[in-house]
Amino acid sequence: MKVFDDKHIKNVVFVGAHDSGKTTLAETMLFEAGLITRRGTIEDKNTTSDYHDIEQERQASIFATPLHTEWRNYKINIIDTPGLDDFIGEIISSIRVGDTVAAVINGRHGIEVGTEIIWNYTDKYNKPTLFIINQIDHPDCHFDDALKSIKNLVGNNAVQIQYPIKLDGSHCIIDVLKMKCYKFGPNGGKPEKIAIPENEKEKADYLHNELVEKAAENDEELMELYFDKGTLSEDEMRKGIKLGMLNHDLFPVFCVSALQDMGTGRLMGFIDNVAPAAADLKPEQSIEGDEITPKVDATTSLFVFKTLYQSNLGQITFFKVKSGEVNVNDKFTNSRNGETEVINQLFIMDGKNREPVNKLSTGDIGATLKLKFTETNDTLYTGNKPITIKPIQYPEPRIQKAITVTNKADDEKLSEALKKIHKQDPTVLINYSKESKEQILGCQGELHLAIIDWTLINEYGINATYSKPKIKYRETIQRSSTANYRHKKQSGGSGQFAQVHLKIEPWFEGMPEPEGFNIRGKEEVDLPWGGKLVFYNCIVGGVIDLRYLPSIMKGVMEVMEEGPLTGSYIRDVRVMVYDGKMHPVDSNDISFKIAGAHAFKEAFLNANPKLLEPTNELTVKVPEDMVGNVMTDLQSRRSIIQGFDNLDNYQILKCTIPAAELYGYSTDLRSLTQGKATFSSKFSSYQLVPNNIQEQLVKEEV
Repeated sequence: MKVFDDKHIKNVVFVGAHDSGKTTLAETMLFEAGLITRRGTIEDKNTTSDYHDIEQERQASIFATPLHTEWRNYKINIIDTPGLDDFIGEIISSIRVGDTVAAVINGRHGIEVGTEIIWNYTDKYNKPTLFIINQIDHPDCHFDDALKSIKNLVGNNAVQIQYPIKLDGSHCIIDVLKMKCYKFGPNGGKPEKIAIPENEKEKADYLHNELVEKAAENDEELMELYFDKGTLSEDEMRKGIKLGMLNHDLFPVFCVSALQDMGTGRLMGFIDNVAPAAADLKPEQSIEGDEITPKVDATTSLFVFKTLYQSNLGQITFFKVKSGEVNVNDKFTNSRNGETEVINQLFIMDGKNREPVNKLSTGDIGATLKLKFTETNDTLYTGNKPITIKPIQYPEPRIQKAITVTNKADDEKLSEALKKIHKQDPTVLINYSKESKEQILGCQGELHLAIIDWTLINEYGINATYSKPKIKYRETIQRSSTANYRHKKQSGGSGQFAQVHLKIEPWFEGMPEPEGFNIRGKEEVDLPWGGKLVFYNCIVGGVIDLRYLPSIMKGVMEVMEEGPLTGSYIRDVRVMVYDGKMHPVDSNDISFKIAGAHAFKEAFLNANPKLLEPTNELTVKVPEDMVGNVMTDLQSRRSIIQGFDNLDNYQILKCTIPAAELYGYSTDLRSLTQGKATFSSKFSSYQLVPNNIQEQLVKEEV
């Protein structure tokens, strides 16, 4: 296969809301370029990119799928992404390696919430972006409304390249960059180029001049030419548009019918001639602080942005060549672990189809099989100087479930399957809670969970159940208390004897030392589960030998690991051991551990014990007209509103909320706002549980 240089490789990521037509557009581009001879459809379950069984079953993209096509001596790599934000990990990783983001907009609906969410990541990465209004042939298409919604999202720097009209019953596209009209037959395909109709000339001229001005704004030389001539040539406009896209200041708007192949060829021509290539982008800086220059003669570096497991192939690793070039049998070092990897096979992937190649150059996207030590986000490099490309930052899970296997024999299989699912989708997090003795699965939403469950059943043969995770409460005290306990056991021969007197108090940072005690020793323990235990030796006169103090403390710690109220960890207590008794023969470590545990438990129960619950900082982005419903729901969840921020037509609500009240929030918020609100949360602190809830929790534990 032909090897393309860095100027002739264009990486375009198709993003957009569900059902906007991304997969159909990608299929049409492959057909238009002759890479496939027959276009598949979503309904017939035979498109190139939606080839996974689950995608065909649901008739929706679940995975980001790399494809490629060639158009007039340019190679266009396409990544077709899902439209649902449950699969945001697939979308983010694709945006990260794309050179241009193509946002596909359903002409019937305009900008939808999914597109807004994706735009936030596109904006964060500062990626050149163009918009494509699809379905212009649909009777319910509202092009002007869709265009307005784009401008509401990105501002007036969204500039029309095209707009659709009907002429003599035919669908036409007027292109104000080329100042031509493309007239399509009833089945689309190659258009007839005609002059712009007289009744459209005024509008076309106005939009052309607007485009000229926007193009000129991005370069001083172009601005001078514009002032001198009053216009720019087509090539000068292309230069200005590209600079505007690179500066993230200009967003061209196209229109197509992906289903009927209208406008696809012109779109590919624009991608060839104007859309930035990898070599046009600013050099990245590695974690080591060096520039990664996208040039063929630079040290080779590959960035792994996607991992996929297939039963017949094993692990497929997708990468972008960030610098240099890669050949079959090249050796690389993994910057994360120092391991050596050999690229034994090199492919260009078109869905499930693999096309072997011998070499890939800077800017290209490829894949290889069966790397042993490499995962998503890794950097592979040649040479002696390490190169580490900044990793993709994935969002935290929005829902968590405790996961258990239906058949206990599948425990080990589940662990291995979840590891693979996480490697394939880093937004899926798995951890085992030693505290609650549960395996916790974190993901982006109920649909995401449904896909994980489908994968476990159909690809790994594992049936699992999902439940609400146990909340990790803490126990503490609110006042001081004293207690003593005598442990005596006689059963012939040496017995057991220990007596311990102690006082406990709530601990807080900066509190003064206890009064009325002769402090002979102090130990501060930063507890693994948060908070502190401060343990004082206040023994006078040697009534308890010093060697038994660690055993008393061990008994205290055993109770702290399983509190008397609900079995939760205890935190933020200080203990003063001030008196006791021992026996010259029967006293030993186990006796004092038992006495210390019983004395501490008795004192704890008499010290007004309280449950603490984890609370989260919650940020909700919600349309202004839906704030009332969202706030009412939050208040019913015991949240405390901290403040509001305005952002365009949205309100940003910031509040604290008990973690127990967040269960099911993702689904409920989506239902309340028709999917238009988003949220993020992170752990904040532990706070006192209300008395009525504490009583209920203690009853449940009994």
